[in-house]
Amino acid sequence: MVSVCIATYNGEKYIKEQLDSILCQLGENDEVIISDDNSTDKTVVIIESYKDTRIKLLHANFRDFRKNFENALSNVQGEYIFLSDQDDVWLSEKCKRCLEVLREYDLVVTDSILVDENLKEIQPSFFDFYASGKGIFKNIISSTYFGACMAFKKEVLKYSLPLSRTKEFGHDLWIGMVAEMTGKVCFLKEPFILYRRHAKSFTNVTPILKNRSQRSLYIKIRGRFIMLKEVLIFYLKYKIKSCKIT
Repeated sequence: MVSVCIATYNGEKYIKEQLDSILCQLGENDEVIISDDNSTDKTVVIIESYKDTRIKLLHANFRDFRKNFENALSNVQGEYIFLSDQDDVWLSEKCKRCLEVLREYDLVVTDSILVDENLKEIQPSFFDFYASGKGIFKNIISSTYFGACMAFKKEVLKYSLPLSRTKEFGHDLWIGMVAEMTGKVCFLKEPFILYRRHAKSFTNVTPILKNRSQRSLYIKIRGRFIMLKEVLIFYLKYKIKSCKIT
């Protein structure tokens, strides 16, 4: 069973196009868990108009992107979990190809095509544009775990929840870090989404590291140390627990 998790907030402009691209790839027993963070536009109306029993809509009021995604993740039933933004478009075969990779790996990150709000291509390979790849220290310095491109086994989710309490970690980066420490990760250089960038995009996408955040250098360095500390604490607890089991 596949569970697709989407966190929505005022996404009326693109949510239908995204849901259409997802639902056609799922089986009748799969599910789409949508946690809506009290949208004030027609997002909820559009979602409810589907009358599709595979869609499970959760009403929330977090005003927090991470908590909204955590709410969706906490309600999955499937053995394979896909993360999705509200404004992208899945390309055909995304679900099928990711499930094939997950036979061998615990988490997969696929490449994507970077597009503008009208789906016009900006960059043919997000991996090349952003120097994507696995590695604990690499991704602490500059995360290339983008949730919209990720799918993973429920075992990874079990270790990942609750999410790290520090806001230095996005939900997707934390899950990626956990997967690297507990299992096998694959960065698959095949594009399977149109990764839409527009004026209201949540994530700032730029290949220039210093431009990815407006925070001061001191705050950035401090944040990296906090992240490293969280990773080490998790890894030690995981290893201790693994030793006790064996």
